[in-house]
Amino acid sequence: MPPAESSAPEQIVRRLIERDPLLSRYAPTLERRVRHVRAMEQRITQGGMSLPDFASGHEYFGLHFRDGRWVLREWAPNAVSIHLKGPFSGWRPLPELAFHRTGDEGVWEIELAANVLSHGDPYRLEVHWPGGGGDRLPAWVRRVVRDESAGSFNAQVWRPETPYQWRHAAPPRPGRPLLVYEAHIGMAQEEPKVGTYDEFRQQVLPRVFDAGYEAIQIMALAEHPYYASFGYQVSSYFACSSRFGTPEELKALVDEAHGMGLRVFMDLVHSHAARNEVEGISRQDGTPSLYFHEGPRGEHPAWNSRCFDYGKPQVLHFLLSNCRFWMDEYRVDGFRFDGVTSMLYADHGLARKFTSYDDYFGPDVDEDALAYLTLANDLVHTLSPGAVTIAEDVSGFPGLALPVSEGGAGFDYRFAMGVADMWIELTKDVPDEQWPIGKLFHELTNRRRDEPTISYAESHDQALVGDQTLIFRLVGSRMYDRMSITSEDLAVERGIALHKMIRLATLGTAGHGYLCFMGNEFGHPEWIDFPREGNGWSYAYARRQWRLAEDDSLRYRHLAAFDRDLIALARRYGVPDGRDEFLLHSDEGTKILAWLRGGLIFVMNFHPSRSFPDYRIPAAPGTYRTVLDTDRRAYGGFDRQASDIEHHALPDRIERHFLSLYLPSRTALVLAPTHEVKG
Repeated sequence: MPPAESSAPEQIVRRLIERDPLLSRYAPTLERRVRHVRAMEQRITQGGMSLPDFASGHEYFGLHFRDGRWVLREWAPNAVSIHLKGPFSGWRPLPELAFHRTGDEGVWEIELAANVLSHGDPYRLEVHWPGGGGDRLPAWVRRVVRDESAGSFNAQVWRPETPYQWRHAAPPRPGRPLLVYEAHIGMAQEEPKVGTYDEFRQQVLPRVFDAGYEAIQIMALAEHPYYASFGYQVSSYFACSSRFGTPEELKALVDEAHGMGLRVFMDLVHSHAARNEVEGISRQDGTPSLYFHEGPRGEHPAWNSRCFDYGKPQVLHFLLSNCRFWMDEYRVDGFRFDGVTSMLYADHGLARKFTSYDDYFGPDVDEDALAYLTLANDLVHTLSPGAVTIAEDVSGFPGLALPVSEGGAGFDYRFAMGVADMWIELTKDVPDEQWPIGKLFHELTNRRRDEPTISYAESHDQALVGDQTLIFRLVGSRMYDRMSITSEDLAVERGIALHKMIRLATLGTAGHGYLCFMGNEFGHPEWIDFPREGNGWSYAYARRQWRLAEDDSLRYRHLAAFDRDLIALARRYGVPDGRDEFLLHSDEGTKILAWLRGGLIFVMNFHPSRSFPDYRIPAAPGTYRTVLDTDRRAYGGFDRQASDIEHHALPDRIERHFLSLYLPSRTALVLAPTHEVKG
């Protein structure tokens, strides 16, 4: 049956072009891409099943206990034999533990009596192929553990006597802004060690709740052999990392977050895979191209990893099922798709500026990858209409965060990654007395207006060793000995003042959401450096020193207090929510910047030394009150003006209205009309 006219590719592309007329010259390419997505879906479902049904491979492949027997299936078309081995076989490939080929192309299967395997047993596959062989872990394995004595990983039978009993339903998707707290389980604790799911649940979830964020974006959940990869070199896509605890402990974490009203997003790495062969999927059946592209295209030159071939139905089966698995098994509420830029371009977007629309429509665009992302978003939102997907793309690819019905790839949000880059550039290379106010505002608001975006001043990327957090760039080594409230230090006072202004400016100009990486809200003093050979395998910098923000004698508590009130302001007034900001005033000489957003007036004085009495800012007629002042003593400021003053917008001779404000140096105000002051 032909599709309805309203969903014809031409009609869909027409709606996309209505949003962005610059796309009109690329209409044929856009129509081809819409048809390609439909053809790919038809190919994998064969028109006889739904996309969610297709994405249920995790219930077929891997190890399962069915009808009183164990069943294990693996896709390995190049294999000539596969044996299961473990302590139950003396780690030998016994004949009675041999797999057999099924009728499905390349699928191997073994059935075993219930008493052959027990909960907790380690196991591996011994795979042989023409000309070679070796140990492998199943590609669909749900539990992988490290054998510390051997320094290697094994699959593990995981069938606890009592399945986890969920207590809380996922919270509904709120209408307020998306306020995301980015976190890493292993480094979320004070002690120099690997933290656990239980420790995060008990110690960090309450902090996130108290700080006011409404969602947690968790990194490094899928198993990865190299801890220092930050979870971006995934080996086992269906196994939560055992270094943090058990599957039940992760479920308890998600469950408790839901009970607090917090949603849980997973950092999903479908952009590439670890090249590990025994514990990964790099050469699962001896061929390097089983899940990946042939030849050089299957190798990521910058990440030393493997690149998926998104045109293969089996790869789509694997990755789409992976999306559904995390939603089914762990009840995550959405995904941040990592490395979308790398997926979309054959050259991975490396060293490209993306200055022309032609960059998005050249022959190097991987339209199979684009189709996969579109199908993944369709799947996720079919399974849970309230789920959230976020694209990490630096290229500005048009349509990523538009509905599929409007010609987009279906993401709910995209990151405004250029904002953090701008703050790095300014704090690193430009004295703040020379910050270009007009350019600053342009970069803060430079986004695709028709696509929901999430801004951040810094994420985990800026905190990694080799880079620096904003507070470290602003304060430097004084972080270590000049953060006492009893010490006076102009450089520290400057850094704290600008840190608050940067975060307020970022949230106040963001599109639809805001993100913070854990610890950055209170100016955590250390970078992140995971244990590695170069630092003597130290955990000293792979942790978060929460006590600093709780110490009344240190200035970190001031930044933490400001962040709590900043997030409370965002929730109270629904900013950001996609409404356009309106520039009210920009002056390079005075370094004053002001804009209107959602009924709120944001005013910033970036000047390092000049304070301005009676500074006029355009405003609508009415009376205004200050609802946030970065100069409050509770935030480490100097309380240079009273908080209960009412400001009246007064007319000039031609009936334009202005507020007359006192603007101390390096401070910012947020004002609301008195009839809208809340809380």
